[in-house]
Amino acid sequence: MHVLVIGSGIAGASVAYHLTRRGTRVTVVDAERPGPATAAGAGIVAPWASPDERYFALAGPAATYYPELITALAGDTPEPTSYEVVGRLIVSRSPEALDATHRRLTARAATFPGVGEVRLLTGREPRNVVPPLAPDLCAVHVSGGARVDGRQIRASLLDAARRRGAEVRTGTAQLGAGRVLVDGEPVGADAVVVAAGAWSGRLVAPLGVDLPVEPQRGQISHLRMPPGTGTAGWPVVSPLDGDHYLLAFPGDRVVVGATRETGSGFDLRITAAGQMQVLQQALTLAPGLQDATLVETRVGFRPLTPDGLPVLGPLPGHPEIVLATGFGPAGLTIAPFAGAVVAAVVLGEEPAVDLQPFRADRFTRP
Repeated sequence: MHVLVIGSGIAGASVAYHLTRRGTRVTVVDAERPGPATAAGAGIVAPWASPDERYFALAGPAATYYPELITALAGDTPEPTSYEVVGRLIVSRSPEALDATHRRLTARAATFPGVGEVRLLTGREPRNVVPPLAPDLCAVHVSGGARVDGRQIRASLLDAARRRGAEVRTGTAQLGAGRVLVDGEPVGADAVVVAAGAWSGRLVAPLGVDLPVEPQRGQISHLRMPPGTGTAGWPVVSPLDGDHYLLAFPGDRVVVGATRETGSGFDLRITAAGQMQVLQQALTLAPGLQDATLVETRVGFRPLTPDGLPVLGPLPGHPEIVLATGFGPAGLTIAPFAGAVVAAVVLGEEPAVDLQPFRADRFTRP
């Protein structure tokens, strides 16, 4: 069996890796357009507090799967994955406001051991963990939160897939009735996986399918703290209300963001308003970052669906084409696991989770 995977972001890389582990012949093709979400994503793997049960039905198992995947990759490639369990702080200026989140996390810890220990931090305790935080913040600390560098985990997945026989090439794919072209040349494949991120809707449009996956621009900034700050062990920090966050990596690097600019189209610019929003939110959360060096701001196009959930499974009317897209801001959390799920679908096996809520035809059902 030969499978063509269109897209080499985190989703496509994971699909390719999981198929090659099953002995499947795989070709990965990517047009290498600017602005892929994987390269600009924050890399937060900590969905445990989400109140959206539909999202958590996929994100919970996805986070649980990460350690298994990291172990498998360690045996298949020397490329580092960067995955690290560092914990997560969910912060607020009101301990009472954190009560529902604390209870939800405590309940989920009973079912998902990966949640780890859940405890409330007050007074100076949050700043003892992350020194730049505002002094009036309290927090729920979840020890099982993790982080991952999107560029590194993608490189690890692709290298492992190559070592198991996958061909990875640059090219522009086109889908038509009964045919697949790459750079204008026909490619024979028994199945096609569309994992082209925010470009997935455009890719399947010639087949007469309206797939509502649109780009959502995200601007995310990388800061450098003074040498020796010791950021490597800091947990991920996110406010109880709001989409912005702070996470740290080794080398005194701190990542803050991000904008969620729905309707942006494929506009790759770093805007004044976007940069201001990112920095204002970061300094409100952690005023101790004010003297950090602004190293770079990355821009990526998240593949967003109308309901915010991914699209997984066969393309309506085209069972030979399987979708792995629409992850929005959760790609680095969900897509590595979704790659294993989609690989199972391609091979005619029962997926590990119920894909009914994530089918593409949900957008056209009456």
